[in-house]
Amino acid sequence: MARVPVVTPVSRAVALRRQYEAVRAATAALAAPLSVEDQLVQSMPDASPTKWHLAHTTWFFETFVLGRFVAGYRPVDASYAYLFNSYYEAVGPRQPRPQRGALTRPSLEEVRAYRETIDERMEAFLAGQAGAEPDALDRTELGLHHEQQHQELILTDIQHALWSNPLRPAYLPAAPRPTTAADPAAGWIRHEGGLVEIGHDGDDFSFDNERPRHRVWLEPFALARHPVSSGDYLRFMEDGGYRRPELWLSDGWAAVQQHGWTAPLYWQRDGERWSEFTLRGTVAVDAAAPVSHVTFYEAEAYARWAGARLPGEAEWEALAELQSHDGNFVDSGALVPVPAVTAETRMFGDVWQWTASAYLPYPRFRPLEGELGEYNGKFMSGQMVLRGGSCLTPRSHIRPSYRNFFPPGTRWQMSGLRLARWE
Repeated sequence: MARVPVVTPVSRAVALRRQYEAVRAATAALAAPLSVEDQLVQSMPDASPTKWHLAHTTWFFETFVLGRFVAGYRPVDASYAYLFNSYYEAVGPRQPRPQRGALTRPSLEEVRAYRETIDERMEAFLAGQAGAEPDALDRTELGLHHEQQHQELILTDIQHALWSNPLRPAYLPAAPRPTTAADPAAGWIRHEGGLVEIGHDGDDFSFDNERPRHRVWLEPFALARHPVSSGDYLRFMEDGGYRRPELWLSDGWAAVQQHGWTAPLYWQRDGERWSEFTLRGTVAVDAAAPVSHVTFYEAEAYARWAGARLPGEAEWEALAELQSHDGNFVDSGALVPVPAVTAETRMFGDVWQWTASAYLPYPRFRPLEGELGEYNGKFMSGQMVLRGGSCLTPRSHIRPSYRNFFPPGTRWQMSGLRLARWE
């Protein structure tokens, strides 16, 4: 029998140092194609400038790791606590989120220097005795997963910014897409229901909102093997989906009327054809690829039109645990949802999948202690859960128990849907 390696605080610190270098380098690589001007723009209140993401993720390590465990620690710049705090009330006041684009100072060059300084300090910290303390390691690991969340936000936010530019510049040049695809209506995968367990269980990383593992009763159900395709969604549009109030929740129909929605965000009609703006520029809508950039309201209306429903998050997780965790993540470099090339079930990647579940605490949920308890718990109202990751999510960041969450009217994220039905 193979011996399971013993993970000691020292060996864990060594592994986290390597992980730290990789994650921080990945963030810098995502920002590299952008000009200085690109990285300063804020195209709407919900998005943030790339420069702010670069600074905020650095501030997170400085505040919650170095500032907590290094005796007599002096911050690089005391004003950064106001400029780059996101929503931590316990830490103090902050620049309002809708006004982050006003932060022309510090410059991008100064923010890059800030990242380099904190990287040097974190490297020294993790190499020392204090860096091997379990609480310090936990916070460092949380900071790395926090930065991976912001890596995805860098891409979703800059896509909206570039789309808002009348020139519609591309983040990266166009790239070939798969030319063969599986049948997008490749059937369903059934679950017998019964008493199941969901939630994270184990010593590897998870956010507090994924815990504790607990039991849930499920009635027999089935999930579609693939997310809904753009071609299927187009049929919903052609059948008057955006003009039929009977398909919509009341708040959803009000949003349709208020915002004039007629198609997913970034879609544009060119005569009889549809195109969409992507990180690789404006391209023809790929009918075989998963539809993206739809709200919960649009997903729910489509499901109703299709004679189906959205899955509950427990249903999604119960089946996801039994499937391959492979998928089209940011690591592939596609940066867009791609058609399935086999009929095998695809639970992960391409698009985050809206569920019918409100974002609420699990039974016996306990947030992290101290100021980091604000990370997830205080948002458990008015949000819906999404599962599965997207083509902009790092592969190492996702797992079956991962719970993403956004307000139901959010559509600038890489969000799509998967159908469910009772059996």
